[in-house]
Amino acid sequence: MTATAARSTEPDTRTRLLNTALELFTRHGVEGTSLQMIADAMGVTKAAVYYHFKTKDEITEAVAEPALRRLGAIVREASAMRRRGAQIDHVLAGIVDMVISHRALAAVFSSDPGVARALERSLHGEENVKDCLTELLVGSSSNPASEVAAHVALAGIALAGGSPALADMPDDELRAHLLDAGRRLLGRPRRVSRG
Repeated sequence: MTATAARSTEPDTRTRLLNTALELFTRHGVEGTSLQMIADAMGVTKAAVYYHFKTKDEITEAVAEPALRRLGAIVREASAMRRRGAQIDHVLAGIVDMVISHRALAAVFSSDPGVARALERSLHGEENVKDCLTELLVGSSSNPASEVAAHVALAGIALAGGSPALADMPDDELRAHLLDAGRRLLGRPRRVSRG
């Protein structure tokens, strides 16, 4: 293998930095992770981290950005659907699939207040995606029980999907259980799998 071919398979420094930050955020929380810790874990200087990001908030936003983009797409897609049931099913399936794809990120997102603060700053002036998802799940009902169920479903799916206790569960099995739990919380009929 040539040196060029070897380099093309290695993640670039920015990607390595974001992967390292996520790993440290998972272990220590956002607020418990410093730029120096990220640099040390990567084996680079703090100046190398500063070259890519000036603050830890910028790193947090960059780690979260792909998931936020996907959440925005879920909101747009579900909003375009006419039937309430289809909207709810699309939101549930989209959230579950995203959580399954990014288990570590789901754990950090759902449990670390540092992430919430950084994301609030990054989304300043934009619609809150979490509020939009909740509104899609609740609909026009101002029923407090529906609102609570929607919040519990969203938070519960993220917490369970990112739980270290469930880390060894196969993706397909966890996906089925999360969808079933979300549907039950929201009073949706259970889907029968056709095998």
